[in-house]
Amino acid sequence: MNTTHTNPQPMAREKQMKNSDFHKFFIDELKDIYWAEKHLVKALPKMQKAATSKQLIAAFEKHTAETDTHVQTLEKVFDLLGEKATAKKCEAMEGLLDEANTIIDDTDKGSMVRDAALILAAQKVEHYEIGTYGTLRTFAQNMGHTEVVKLLQKTLDNEKATDVALTKIAEKDINAEASEE
Repeated sequence: MNTTHTNPQPMAREKQMKNSDFHKFFIDELKDIYWAEKHLVKALPKMQKAATSKQLIAAFEKHTAETDTHVQTLEKVFDLLGEKATAKKCEAMEGLLDEANTIIDDTDKGSMVRDAALILAAQKVEHYEIGTYGTLRTFAQNMGHTEVVKLLQKTLDNEKATDVALTKIAEKDINAEASEE
């Protein structure tokens, strides 16, 4: 007698979820973060150019490449879900990027105040992304999208690591130097 059996429930659940309002909301939010990541890829080089600290410049350069990977990962997520990778304007990210531009305009070039302000702007973006990816990962898990969960978790882990790296850069020198300017 074979006591091992495959539970067909996750597959059935995934098919059932595909037509639900919850799944449609999930897809809509994926389109939102897809827009956000695509626009962040364009904004990070401007933040990098505005930075003074070599560490901060390197962090922005690194995160630009990582963000490009996040875009590609979201494209894989859409593919796994049988959806076209389309972007829906993300009002939150647009506002955060507008704020970053204002910070650049309102601070002096070459100052540590500007670098501290750029870190603030970047961490606001990271926290938005951490919140979004964490929730989307949980939604995917709830709907049985196992492979999607893995991809979103990887991006979430990367966003958290970037946030920690920015904190270290700020605490090492930039905040102290900015407070003396």
